[in-house]
Amino acid sequence: MAHPEEIDYRATHRLIPTRFTSASVLETLPLPAETLSDLSELDAATNERKVGERRGNSAIGPLELVYAIPEAHIVNSAFTHPGPHGGRFNDSRRGAWYAGQELETSIREVAFHKRRFLRDAHFEGRQRFDYAEMLADFAGRFHALDGEERANCLKPDPVPQCYAASQALANSLLAAGSSGVVYPSVRHKGGSCIACFRPALVHNPHRGKVYGISMSEESEGIDTSEIPPPVAA
Repeated sequence: MAHPEEIDYRATHRLIPTRFTSASVLETLPLPAETLSDLSELDAATNERKVGERRGNSAIGPLELVYAIPEAHIVNSAFTHPGPHGGRFNDSRRGAWYAGQELETSIREVAFHKRRFLRDAHFEGRQRFDYAEMLADFAGRFHALDGEERANCLKPDPVPQCYAASQALANSLLAAGSSGVVYPSVRHKGGSCIACFRPALVHNPHRGKVYGISMSEESEGIDTSEIPPPVAA
């Protein structure tokens, strides 16, 4: 059975698409204030994060989310936008905060899923995707996997079918009050990952650098470049 392990991880790396770094995409639209107000009401009624912050859902309540801290909207989004199939250690009802101890681990993890997207969408040639780095600290007792659980929960494919055992384990740990899981990266040999189950345990979330990650469906190669911040006018 997974066993608790005391950890103290500093400045772990999570990469998110740059388009999701604003509290709302409406902030970037050059529209009249009245129009923006109307659109904001519609956004608030349909945005999963905003709905979760107001009244929660069947798997996470508003009192579990975080407020009035830097990057609260990004932290809350990780838990209220679980995706249609969930992730390795979360199902489609409730998200988790995934991060790598190493930047390269996070790059490899997101590149794997983006390459699957390119393959499924039949994109040809190299494509570049921009990601913002979110740094966060984690301390306390998290669960480490034993040998049998690693074999069952860290299968590389097929996705998402290979998540069945790990999602079942995560749900049982979550119900037992677990903070989350630490585990070896499936996509980066030697890398280490964390899946945090509790928004309040994502400590000191703050922005790092912005990276452009280039790849193609045909090649396994990944090119990563740091994108400098815009020059102030």
